[in-house]
Amino acid sequence: MKNKQPIVCIGGANVDRKFYAKHDITNGTSNPVKSSRTIGGVARNIAENLGRLGEEVTLISASGNDSDWQGIYDSSSPFMNLEHVTQMDHAATGSYTAVIDLHGDLSIAFADMDVLDEITPALLEKNRELLKNAKCIIVDLNCPGESLDYLHDFAAEHQVPLVIIPVSSPKMERLPKELDAVSWLIVNKDETETFMDRHINDQKDWEQAVKQWLAYGIKNVIVTNGAEGVMVGEENGDIHYFPAIETPTVADVTGAGDSFCSGVIHTWLQNQKIDHVIQSGLVNAHKTILSKHTVRQDLSQNQLKLDMEAI
Repeated sequence: MKNKQPIVCIGGANVDRKFYAKHDITNGTSNPVKSSRTIGGVARNIAENLGRLGEEVTLISASGNDSDWQGIYDSSSPFMNLEHVTQMDHAATGSYTAVIDLHGDLSIAFADMDVLDEITPALLEKNRELLKNAKCIIVDLNCPGESLDYLHDFAAEHQVPLVIIPVSSPKMERLPKELDAVSWLIVNKDETETFMDRHINDQKDWEQAVKQWLAYGIKNVIVTNGAEGVMVGEENGDIHYFPAIETPTVADVTGAGDSFCSGVIHTWLQNQKIDHVIQSGLVNAHKTILSKHTVRQDLSQNQLKLDMEAI
């Protein structure tokens, strides 16, 4: 039997908690709230999307040995292999906790992501055979910078496609020092502005930024800009603009970026043309925004095909 070639997703798997204040928030005392808890993490969200799309997916991450990890495991295991998540007795599973005020604005948030520093080059080296056999490696910037450098060199040596998904502007400094082994970078406008120390004010600036990314040696790049759409640069130097799909009723934007990345990667791995690749991402993001779930529950390969035809 031929060895399976999984997509390997590396990075964050965490629990997101939101507390919605029922009254004006008062410091120094107890505040009545309504709360919600969802499973998140960029690498994990992408892995679930791809698993629902019928891909063979393995997640490499680090977690605590606690009830939060159990919650992540229960909701993720139908869609991905979790045998390569390392559990640490001395650390807590990654979590993001947000307090939302009466107006729906973020009052304060707490991110406890220290456990992800355990995704070291040594941990990745232990998974060398898995990585060598990967159809594609997808990594988010929750991982330490030296691990990104390791993966870049590994992908170059073994000719494995490497996809990098940033998480936030402050983490852009974790990008590998060399970028020529990167098959895809899917990055937003803010992250691009931070990394390049430049402002993107109009379409021309946006296009210039894409050209700059390609000049670093990245094969394909997408710079997303929310409702403005996406600008794509290809290995041959071609640059294309795609408008976003209008979404008049937004249920929840959480996970839209991850679902966009998943649609793009899934379709690209099928060797489809660039416009089909990008539309898959845009349609999946659009449908995710209409859902209250971080990863839409009705997603399948067939459903995405039907959604593409409808739009």
